Amino acid sequence: MLAETGNPSSPGVQTVPDSVVTPGWIGFLAIFGVALATVFLIVDMTRRVRRTRYRGEVREQIEAEREEAARAAAGLDDELRGETDDSGSSR
Repeated sequence: MLAETGNPSSPGVQTVPDSVVTPGWIGFLAIFGVALATVFLIVDMTRRVRRTRYRGEVREQIEAEREEAARAAAGLDDELRGETDDSGSSR
């Protein structure tokens, strides 16, 4: 039964030339557009990630400076209190 289905190279089967099956200029332009969009998105994402990382570094730096300034101010206050308490002249 299967032998009766026919051979693919039989005269009734038509083959289409490769030049007719290609996507042509429309397919090329579509793939080129997808490639351009991909490159644009990658560059944009890289820029955004870099900007976010820099903002985080600046935030950490500002926090460290504030903590250092607070410690320095607390240290000066402690030193001034210690000097006035030891001398007894403040009362």
